[in-house]
Amino acid sequence: MNISTTALNPLAQGAESTLVSRVAAHIQARFADESSGHDWHHIERVWKLARQIAKEEGADQEVVELAALVHDIADWKFHGGVDSVGPREAERLLRQEGASEDVVDHVVDIVATISFKGAGVRREMRTLDGECVQDADRLDAIGAIGIARCFAYGGHAGRLMYDPDVPPVMHATAEAYKAAKGTSLNHFYEKLFLLKDRMNTRTGRALADERHRFMEEFVARFLREWGGEP
Repeated sequence: MNISTTALNPLAQGAESTLVSRVAAHIQARFADESSGHDWHHIERVWKLARQIAKEEGADQEVVELAALVHDIADWKFHGGVDSVGPREAERLLRQEGASEDVVDHVVDIVATISFKGAGVRREMRTLDGECVQDADRLDAIGAIGIARCFAYGGHAGRLMYDPDVPPVMHATAEAYKAAKGTSLNHFYEKLFLLKDRMNTRTGRALADERHRFMEEFVARFLREWGGEP
């Protein structure tokens, strides 16, 4: 698989390998064949969005790019619900590639804080850099791509697409959210519809509006068609 944009792959122009490009190459190879919606293309989109938001908001570009690249390096959903695996794997890779202590600490903190953990759970990002990455990740969870990823993950996890007898649950704790086995459509109410109002930055909020409206239109049509309406 090739990264098509030379801006994403400075080595394509013979530039000296950078920390960001080395980490990107590692992540690209590691997640090329992932099929749950947490693949290299998801990571690449988050990387691009995070760079855009960071530029608009005046954040640290290197920290933002590195955190975007490693934010899903070991998601708790694929590691028995254990939150510590992702930060540990991110730290290992960054140290392996020669990142400074300050950069490692900052990126690892972002990875540890980025995930949504339930409607009733709030854990605020501590830095603007982290806010940019979190907004980018949340943007890729909504809109057309977000819809596709929701159902891709639901199929991967063996969840029903929809069951009108199973209502959404607004989980009050991270433990309840992790243990949930609801349907894919319920996930819109339990998480995706909440993300627009949880964007951290002005840029993130502006980008979220249209994607949120698209999801609302999709779910309304889904329910009409599910009920047999033309």
